[in-house]
Amino acid sequence: MTLFPIYDLAEAQATILKRRPPDEFDVTESLLDGIERIFGERLTPDQTVRRIIADVREQGDTALYEWTRRIDGVEMDSLIVSSAEIERASEQIDADVMQAMELAARRIEDFHQRQPVSSWIHSTPQGTLGQLITSIERVGVYVPGGTAPLPSTLLMSAIPAKVAGVNEIVVATPPKEGGRIPPVILAAAHVAGVDHVIRLGGVMAVAALAYGTETIRPVLKIVGPGNLFVSLAKRQVYGTVGIDGIYGPTETMVIADSTADPALIAGDLLAQAEHDVLASAILVTPDRDLAEATAREVESRVRDLSRADILRESLPHRGGVVIVADLSEAFAVANEYAVEHLQLSVANPMSWLGRVKNAGALFLGEHSFEVLGDYVAGPSHSLPTGGTARFASGLNVLDFVKLTAVIGLEPEAAADLSAPAAALAHAEQLTAHAAAAEARRNPHD
Repeated sequence: MTLFPIYDLAEAQATILKRRPPDEFDVTESLLDGIERIFGERLTPDQTVRRIIADVREQGDTALYEWTRRIDGVEMDSLIVSSAEIERASEQIDADVMQAMELAARRIEDFHQRQPVSSWIHSTPQGTLGQLITSIERVGVYVPGGTAPLPSTLLMSAIPAKVAGVNEIVVATPPKEGGRIPPVILAAAHVAGVDHVIRLGGVMAVAALAYGTETIRPVLKIVGPGNLFVSLAKRQVYGTVGIDGIYGPTETMVIADSTADPALIAGDLLAQAEHDVLASAILVTPDRDLAEATAREVESRVRDLSRADILRESLPHRGGVVIVADLSEAFAVANEYAVEHLQLSVANPMSWLGRVKNAGALFLGEHSFEVLGDYVAGPSHSLPTGGTARFASGLNVLDFVKLTAVIGLEPEAAADLSAPAAALAHAEQLTAHAAAAEARRNPHD
């Protein structure tokens, strides 16, 4: 199979552009074999998640230690990372990494402080209407760490919460041998002003954050990406706590014309495709010469990259080039696909801004490339995947606040509104509603 295939539009719509319902996730035999080794029976991922959550609810800390030992192979003597250990972490990482995190933190904070989120009150002689903004009091941030530590995810999730005024931010992240948390994660927690870090990954972390244990207080909302089991766990605890969304494999789409540089495009596509074998990296262009040049660039670079095995799996099955008639058709394709990251490698990208209807994040021009969005641009990189950009947004300050409507009417205004309110109540056959409204029809009684 060609490493980076070139499709016409019809072929792409039947393959790499075809969205699957969120419940149709890939369950391989090796995944089921792993479940059977741990549980002693061949359960579905949903069943395993339900079992672990139930055990944490019933057994508390004991279940957390036991499942961490069985699933992660890690023995621990404490769940909470001490504040002293968090403070020391900054001294254990390279200075350039620390400076990069501090720069990223400043840019993330500045971006989110600019979001127009505010209370308002409008008073007239008839009374007062308004909106009261209050922050969520306690939030849990999940930071994956199965294959590598991800300090950027911690910064991108915790800092918007801090800007929103969340009183207490708790980070959960998978422990390494002996319960160790990578110093770069703890240093990021310090930079972001996190209140607590707990040594938990996967379903155990979500269950503990949602329901609490002897050691861990429950939160009110859980945010952050994770693997299949984390996503299923977030879905199962929703209602007990809020969640930001269900995140699937990462995806990027580049719309490019003849002015684009195939070497830069190839680099940007490879940067996304190396995340995991289910990542999607797609180029949409009306220029076949550019398509072929980009495919050659991708092919030539893969063997020299550290995640070549992942790239050889993700690129031919989930990526490729889509040839379209013109840029207008390219934007129609992008809006239908509703991609997580959309990059415009075209002449005068600003002129196309109004054509974008569905995208998690939009990158204007080849110098606004997606990797900057991952780390230091400013907006959070926790973005809607799987086509959910049609109705969902990236993580932002609004995820950490509540909007409370304020209604304070004068007696005369209430009397004027009571008759239409009673009429609607009668139409709905709610006579007690109608009676309550009719009792206010004369404000002087």
